[in-house]
Amino acid sequence: MKLAYWMYAGPAHIGTLRIASSFKNVHAIMHAPLGDDYFNVMRSMLEREREFTPVTTSVVDRNVLARGSQEKVVDNITRKDQEEHPDLIVLTPTCTSSILQEDLQNFVERARLETKGDVLLADVNHYRVNELQAADRTLQQIVQFYLEKAEKQGQLPTTKTEKPSVNLIGISTLGFHNNHDCTELKRLMADLGIEINAIIPHQASVHELKNLPQAWFNLVPYRELGGMTAQLLQDKFQMPFVDITPMGIVETARCIRAIQEILNAQGYSANYDEFIDYQTRFVSQAAWFSRSIDCQNLTGKKAVVFGDTTHAVAMTKILAREMGIHVVLAGTYCLYDQEWFRQQVSEYCDEVLITDDNATIANAIAQKEPAAIFGTQMERHAGKRLDIPCGVIAAPIHIQNFPVGYKPFLGYEGANQIVDLVYNSFTLGMEDHLLEIFGGHDTKEVITKSVTADSDLHWSRDGLAELNKIPGFVRGKVKRNTEKFARDRGIENITAEVLYAAKEAVGA
Repeated sequence: MKLAYWMYAGPAHIGTLRIASSFKNVHAIMHAPLGDDYFNVMRSMLEREREFTPVTTSVVDRNVLARGSQEKVVDNITRKDQEEHPDLIVLTPTCTSSILQEDLQNFVERARLETKGDVLLADVNHYRVNELQAADRTLQQIVQFYLEKAEKQGQLPTTKTEKPSVNLIGISTLGFHNNHDCTELKRLMADLGIEINAIIPHQASVHELKNLPQAWFNLVPYRELGGMTAQLLQDKFQMPFVDITPMGIVETARCIRAIQEILNAQGYSANYDEFIDYQTRFVSQAAWFSRSIDCQNLTGKKAVVFGDTTHAVAMTKILAREMGIHVVLAGTYCLYDQEWFRQQVSEYCDEVLITDDNATIANAIAQKEPAAIFGTQMERHAGKRLDIPCGVIAAPIHIQNFPVGYKPFLGYEGANQIVDLVYNSFTLGMEDHLLEIFGGHDTKEVITKSVTADSDLHWSRDGLAELNKIPGFVRGKVKRNTEKFARDRGIENITAEVLYAAKEAVGA
């Protein structure tokens, strides 16, 4: 039994709360014990928003366990409706409170009799789904609720917009660089002559949801969130959708061509080939960089990729296909989507790893000894222990991955940002070379100290001198291999001769 377990995706109620709090004037009430109510702290700390709608907790305590919670929950819903006048109140249990097996749907129906706004129960299985799956289901449920409501009231639009338009589905709070991606997608659509019909749930009003069928198509940039809603709209209104993530030069072009095909099928004459060519050759620097000597220096270097399906797939393809980097391992923690993931990355990497155990991926990284990692914040921690640089490409993430400056991952500007992330993630050793060229005895002493840090073996003066001659970007690996060689043979003092012997043993 694991006494400590770090989760890649949070529990189901976090996904529901992400969706509810992304909408404007939508209030979420969480039926949960104290301890499950950390969403507000997480939201306010990470997003750096000046204003957002906080989540209310209807606390499950000993009195609730003794007498039931119906009266308390209904009272909390009606009071919130009277005080805040929300358009919608979403009630969600947590995995903890779900143990009580209460009829929350009945609570909601009772509350509806007294509220002016709408009330909805987040209908997700808190035992079986994680944050990402729950977010996808909650968004679909809210959209379905308001489409059916508009249909009953005869308010559903029957015609498309005059000009080509799109719904951007799946951009939410606490998503990885979602705000920046949203800006870039709006810019990209404008360049293509496509109007934005709606962006959901990001800063959308639930009153706008009835207008979703007016768009010519839907764009779902993230595989984890928005797919169920896009499928609902396709089934109900025959709305086509594009679910290609426009991340990297190749996939961005493929996404645009898929959009072109959809528009032309609806009678619009679209040809984006010239736009793609111009952006690729002159606007984005990613394609140029891939042919530069700097990128060629990275050719064949080993990398490990791990994250959600969206970003892990995209980054694997970018590294292997666009930059010539050898992906020795690609993995995801989205166990429910492993079949699709394997199908997407198998030809671009040596090995596929599907796990939600961070210790498993950390051990795999240690065995592969890549030159760089591209993963979540957890892989960044593993990389620090192994002295391997890590570029963060997916949630879970820390506050440094909610940058104030503009840093999208999607579109052509996103391709530039990814190139920078990749290049800067590899330890190139330039600083060490410069120190060796221009430094004196004091500089050498600093380098020596950094090289010998955290080692249980003694390095002789001549051994250190030879180690310092090795380029910085491989010095750490050589040091680890040499020390492993010495331990296996019971050698306590590492000389230049031992270093040479270790290099010969690994065929270097």
